[in-house]
Amino acid sequence: MATDPRSNAVADADADTTYPAGLSAVLAAHRGQLLRFFTARTGSAVDAEDVVQEIWLHIAQPSSAVSMGPLANPLAYLHRVGMNIVLDRVRGRGRRERRDRDYVEATTAIVGAEAIDDTPSAFDAVAGKQRVARLAAALAGPPQGAMRVFRRHRIDGASHAEIAAELGITRSAVEKHIAVALRHLRIALDD
Repeated sequence: MATDPRSNAVADADADTTYPAGLSAVLAAHRGQLLRFFTARTGSAVDAEDVVQEIWLHIAQPSSAVSMGPLANPLAYLHRVGMNIVLDRVRGRGRRERRDRDYVEATTAIVGAEAIDDTPSAFDAVAGKQRVARLAAALAGPPQGAMRVFRRHRIDGASHAEIAAELGITRSAVEKHIAVALRHLRIALDD
């Protein structure tokens, strides 16, 4: 009869590491060692504590350990799970830094040694919306004929000759309508 070189107690403990309760026991027994290991890897005791907590959450999920079968070295498994968590955090931090850097590059201009935000302030954005609303109201207001000519020329891009042919008026009348519309808009927007 062949005998197991390990004691029965150790064999029973290793056999139980298939289940989350067994891995939790290994985690609890080696918590200090895992904290030191991950503190050295992350450079922060707080981050190491978070990693060990995430390891516990990972092994507490019924689907994570049960489907694997018995573990030959449960402590090595816990180290591997923790290193995967550390790598995920490093990758996530890199993605956040790239996203933030790209955002800053897209929204700021460098003038000398100063970074200036190009986005309008909330006040400027509201003022711009109000100005657009006033412009829309002025375009919808009187004088109707002048505004119709102005819209066709400035917004639709029609030439003076095209507008004159469409409306059956002279080019001089088109220019006068545009001048009347501009004067009306200037007065409406200055108020």
